[in-house]
Amino acid sequence: MNKRQKGFTLIELLIVVAIILIIAAIAIPNLLRSRMAANEASAVGSIRTISTAQTTYNSTYSCGFAGTLVELSGAAGAAPSAATYAASQLLDPTFDTDPAVKSGYEFEVKGGSPVTVPTNACGSTTDDETFDAIGSPVTEGTTGTRSFCDDESGAIMFSPTGAILFSAVGGVSCSGDGFAQNLGQ
Repeated sequence: MNKRQKGFTLIELLIVVAIILIIAAIAIPNLLRSRMAANEASAVGSIRTISTAQTTYNSTYSCGFAGTLVELSGAAGAAPSAATYAASQLLDPTFDTDPAVKSGYEFEVKGGSPVTVPTNACGSTTDDETFDAIGSPVTEGTTGTRSFCDDESGAIMFSPTGAILFSAVGGVSCSGDGFAQNLGQ
């Protein structure tokens, strides 16, 4: 019984576990920040897509901008509605609710300054001369830290806070709704 037994001592195992915990404590916050950065990048892409859909809607139907995301989208597989333009299919079905949630962000469109158009021209009285497309994190600090906005000007702006900043008037402009910084600056 003089054979030396092979294996690890309890102290060696505790040292290995401690090293693993230290590495995890360093890595996990970086992974969470990377996830928030990915959510924010997705939100900016979605805001650009909504703005492009609004421009297409305005130029195609010649009756202003859509007042809701539902007008820009439509259920999967549904045909565009020529009578009311209520489901133009310019956005994918992810945006077929108002507000819509995608990649940890909530998106909403608000319009302002209603356009007066003949009913037969657009079939809708909800179209507007201006719009705000805003994306805000569902859980500020977890899914994202900044809110993003685009309006008919095409310049994406952000707010360092994650709150939705629609003004009481709504849909006037991103700067009118409290977004102060251009994304490119």
